[in-house]
Amino acid sequence: MPKILIVGGGYAGFYTAWKLEKWLRNGEAEVTVVDPLPYMTYQPFLPEVAAGSIEPRHAVVAHRRHLKKTKVITAKVTYIDHANKTATVTPPVGEPWQETYDIVVVTAGAVSRTFPIPGVADQAIGLKNIEEAIAIRDRVLTNFDKAANLPAGPERDRLLTFVVVGGGFAGIEVFAELRSFASALLKYYPQLSFEDTHFHLIEAMGRIMPEVSLPTSHWVIKNLAQRGAEIHLDTQLSSAVDGVIELSTGESFASDLIVWTAGVMANPGVVRNTDLPIEERGRLKVRADLRVGTEDEFIADAWGAGDVSAVPDLSGGGVGGYCVPNAQHAVRQGKLLAKNLVAVLRGEEPREYFHKGMGAVAGLGLGVGVFQSGKLAIKGLPAWFAHRGYHGLAMPSWERKIRVIVGWVNNFFLGRDIVSLAAATQPRFAFEEFASRPKPAEAPAKTAAPAKAPKAAAAAKAPSTTKAAATKAAAAKAPVAEAPAK
Repeated sequence: MPKILIVGGGYAGFYTAWKLEKWLRNGEAEVTVVDPLPYMTYQPFLPEVAAGSIEPRHAVVAHRRHLKKTKVITAKVTYIDHANKTATVTPPVGEPWQETYDIVVVTAGAVSRTFPIPGVADQAIGLKNIEEAIAIRDRVLTNFDKAANLPAGPERDRLLTFVVVGGGFAGIEVFAELRSFASALLKYYPQLSFEDTHFHLIEAMGRIMPEVSLPTSHWVIKNLAQRGAEIHLDTQLSSAVDGVIELSTGESFASDLIVWTAGVMANPGVVRNTDLPIEERGRLKVRADLRVGTEDEFIADAWGAGDVSAVPDLSGGGVGGYCVPNAQHAVRQGKLLAKNLVAVLRGEEPREYFHKGMGAVAGLGLGVGVFQSGKLAIKGLPAWFAHRGYHGLAMPSWERKIRVIVGWVNNFFLGRDIVSLAAATQPRFAFEEFASRPKPAEAPAKTAAPAKAPKAAAAAKAPSTTKAAATKAAAAKAPVAEAPAK
């Protein structure tokens, strides 16, 4: 059987494998997925996870539970040698090995793209995986706990000042969700008031959310300002050393939470370690039919999709002529890639990827959202329902859909859970603090030495003298050797 190797189990990789299981005949091909994580993260839910509206485990999809016919390897692919059709697989434990394949599908996704701004690498946190969203939620809750014990002053202001860098969809959604979350928390902290919380979003461009119309983006800014959240347009982050935010406008303030959402880049661990062609922006060079190559020629048995690839946008709506890195494109490309693989295996021609978005929808906290489709803009509660309805249905598998929707219903009646599990980062701390340990072994008691005879003691005190006398006596008794005759 042909061996299909899928590098990356995110949106595009997961959907490719999932649909191949459905469309391949028994014995038609063997499929393997390699990813360092054992699950796919549904990233549109990360802002709601950060705000406590979705249980973190419900926003991920386990590979092994839902890919029942696919071989799943939880490890990294550290090199793709397509000339020899091998991939170097490096597991978290054990030695790397060479995985052979007949067809490779590169869907390794993207990572946060940062700039060499002082302090960002040390102080900020991204929003690309579920662990980051959990950490953001726990930080907000923990900071409220700490601030409630402090008098008004610089330290309390620092703990209750939250900063988001980047005004795209991800940045605006997590910014608005955190503002909604903080407002809901205040009723549990009578020591704190609304005026004690400070929210700042920093955007280098002159507008936010380029996917929606300018009037809609202005409505979002106004809505957030009314809710006590400030957006700094045409502003760059100059420094974040020790959590002190310095802006290009000269403004400065301290913050204990900096969320970075200012762009992504193709997974460097894959695109920098392969002999497959990479375009000038560091993405895999992919044709419209998702085969690796150029418009004129393609590389046989090599495919790519999702954020790691530069896929031409035939609808004309892409930035620079390519599909933007978002969930809509990754999911649809994964589905088409599976169809094209099956078609090529059966001697048919692949189809080109074409998708014209029907619109953009964003959640801005409980009960607030925006929806834009062409010139049609819906704001407020109806858009929020559209946001939840769309993403609730887009979540892969009914098992995941039910978990998410039931969680929303529970929150409607019971409210959001406000327990911080920040201590999970050091799960053994409480155990170690009180654990009994063996007492250190006692040194053996010294025994008194027996009294020495006077002569022995004298000999011990002057060993060199005694030895010299003995040597002289021996020399006197010894016969004198005669010199040999000549």
